[in-house]
Amino acid sequence: MQCKDGTISVIVGPNGAGKTTTLKTVNGLLKPWSGGIYFGGSDVTDLPAFRRVEGGLASCPEGRRLFPQLSTEANLLLGAYSRRARHAAETTLDFVYGLFPRLKERAKLNVGKLSGGEQQMVSIGRALMTRPKMIILDEPSLGLAPKLTAEIFEKLVELRKEGLSMLIVEQNAVQALGVADYAYVLQEGKVINEGPPVELMDSEELRKAYFSIE
Repeated sequence: MQCKDGTISVIVGPNGAGKTTTLKTVNGLLKPWSGGIYFGGSDVTDLPAFRRVEGGLASCPEGRRLFPQLSTEANLLLGAYSRRARHAAETTLDFVYGLFPRLKERAKLNVGKLSGGEQQMVSIGRALMTRPKMIILDEPSLGLAPKLTAEIFEKLVELRKEGLSMLIVEQNAVQALGVADYAYVLQEGKVINEGPPVELMDSEELRKAYFSIE
């Protein structure tokens, strides 16, 4: 499994297929039983999670994991904790506000008072504050209305145009495949099919694995 520079790769599959486990392994929260994790041409298999962030690998976890009693801006700035990110925090914050203007309007508001869609924007913005080369997103549409889901994915496409790489796990297969450059179908911890989304949309494996259609 790989994600090329400046592309969006997605992992789809039913609940329990191992999608989140895969992301946690890439993030450094779990260690693989076999094989390795390579990022930017280097073996990072034994590198702790925070070192991977410093190297340019950021994460938007499922459920967002924000600090509800802190302001929107404070949550964003928490992403700029590394020396490299701190140095450019003001510039990066301006970029995030340009990408998500609503966050600037709510900068001083406690993040717990934001809508689900706005909180997802904060989660993505916080990852961007690390000045990443690649972002891993776990279920970015979880709990969002279709209109907000479409807006979030539009922003991800904008980020790809900026040269950012993304690896996305998403239950909304149609939405995810609509923006992806490459996709993997996961079932019981194994990749059962892969390829450009246009080739997978009508595949029998995707229907069986994702929609449980025999």
